[in-house]
Amino acid sequence: MRISALFIRLIVFAAAAFLSVAAARTTVSIVEERSVLAVQETLVDQGYEWAAVLGDGLQVILEGDAPTEAVRFRAISAAGGMVDASRVIDNLSVTDSAVITPPEFAIEILRNNAGVSIIGLIPATTDRSALAARITDIADGQPVTDFLEVADYPTPDTWRDAVGYALRALEMLNKSKISVNADRVIVNAISDSPEEKQRLEIALARNTPDGVRLAVDISAPRPVISPFTTRFILDAEGARFDACTADTEDARDQILTAASEAGFQERANCILALGAPSRTWGEAVAQSITAVDNMGGGTITIADTDITLIAPAGTGQATFDNIVGRLENSLPEAFALRAELPELPSNTAEELPQFTATLSPEGAVQLRGRVPDDITNTVVENFAIARFSQRDITMGTRIADGLPSGWTVRVLAAIEALSELSNGAVIVEADKVQVRGNTGNENASSAISRLLIEKLGQTADFEIDVTYVKELDPIAGIPTPEECIAQITAATEGRKITFDPGSADLTADTQPVVDDIADILKACGDLRIKVSGFTDSQGGEVMNQQLSQDRADAVLTALRARRVPVSTFTSIGFGEENPIADNDTEEGREANRRIEFSLIVPESTVEETSTLDELAAEPPTEDADDTATESE
Repeated sequence: MRISALFIRLIVFAAAAFLSVAAARTTVSIVEERSVLAVQETLVDQGYEWAAVLGDGLQVILEGDAPTEAVRFRAISAAGGMVDASRVIDNLSVTDSAVITPPEFAIEILRNNAGVSIIGLIPATTDRSALAARITDIADGQPVTDFLEVADYPTPDTWRDAVGYALRALEMLNKSKISVNADRVIVNAISDSPEEKQRLEIALARNTPDGVRLAVDISAPRPVISPFTTRFILDAEGARFDACTADTEDARDQILTAASEAGFQERANCILALGAPSRTWGEAVAQSITAVDNMGGGTITIADTDITLIAPAGTGQATFDNIVGRLENSLPEAFALRAELPELPSNTAEELPQFTATLSPEGAVQLRGRVPDDITNTVVENFAIARFSQRDITMGTRIADGLPSGWTVRVLAAIEALSELSNGAVIVEADKVQVRGNTGNENASSAISRLLIEKLGQTADFEIDVTYVKELDPIAGIPTPEECIAQITAATEGRKITFDPGSADLTADTQPVVDDIADILKACGDLRIKVSGFTDSQGGEVMNQQLSQDRADAVLTALRARRVPVSTFTSIGFGEENPIADNDTEEGREANRRIEFSLIVPESTVEETSTLDELAAEPPTEDADDTATESE
């Protein structure tokens, strides 16, 4: 049967239509796939990984949560750069901006001779007027410039502790810059001396609040030393410094390197100071120490530009001449060398004059030995009284003739050297001075060396064996705040601060107790202490409270009169509150009439609730976005 021409035409048109549709779908699929891939790669390359790209025919659909509206717009623009912008369908959303990351609260405080400046951002719950009043009190009449801004956001947990600590630090530091945020306090300050620098660092480290990191950088001017001195000894006991001074860190390294090569193995406290006579100080000292090492022993003393080398007795003349000659020709200009080769001691026994000064740990001073005449004896006694503040001084001296020249100067220098010790002894002989003992000053050996060189000359022969004991250091040995309160409690064990009946006048028997407490507080340094007064239940409540307040104030006044720094102390009267015994008995009432000392611990203050605090505290609604923000 023959197929009609019309049917054939229909089949051809149907086939063509099918092939056209198939080709169109294939083309659209390919275009869609390539468009999605191109846009996806562009977004990833530009950091928009959070965006998802979908294809729908020729349309490119963007979905995802943009962090901000600006980022959303940039992502759409990036997609429109790869395909026609009309084909880009924006289904992007912006992350819920209702939860805003709070700003970082911070304060910068600058204090100098011109006054106090404060700038920064603080929470709205901060009592700004109280903060300003506190800083004004600290400024003590100097102008205060306030550039603080306020923001109504939740207050960090440790903010108040950090600010309170910064203000206490500001009280101690007259020239300082203090940076405060919720978890860190940075203190930069200038002190007047190395001793004050150490005291301030210890005081600041003792009262750091929990949860707050502390960074302290306190600079101190270098001491001016005259004469600029270094003394190095190498003998049978080993290598050691009696004094070590350098003008720069490089010079100190030169000196210590030479000493190490000569056998010195201990930690040297080589002081960086001002007053060096030449920029080549380190080179001159290092060469001198090397010369002593090459000689196999001896003593080298450098005071300013004068160098004295004392060789060991028995050193060969040729060796001595060779080493001294090389040193003399290699020393930098301006330095002058004096070398001595002592003779071997004779075997002839001879009674040598001697003077001994001793200082006991309890402070008792004994002076024994020979002096040339009555006038010198009186001078020695008066000098000792002046140096040791009229402590228990026992004179055991006797008048003798034929004493060596300069004996009186040696004796007075010995007493002055002894005053640098906490306890010890100084022995003066015709050819040597020996200093031994303990001290709380790390630089005592250097100070004694400079003293003896200045008084007795560079060629003087002396030995120094002084031990630094940390417990004797009045700064490093400062007790902790808790230890201070424990010491006061121990000092008042079995005795108490008492007053005349019905008044705030301290009794005569109480004065020694207050003296002991004052001594403890002076050694404790800067503390925040509360002096609390209590009474028994006799009399009216208002009258008892006022009486207890007057008595607490009287104790504070008594401590101030004894030169205790009480600027950080607070006196409070509690009246008949907090009894520790029964008020129905005389013994109980006597126990309740008391004065207590306690540390002031920063208290957590209840914050005022702001609108943002309330929003943060509300539970999330059903419509809330489930996506956690970066700040959460």
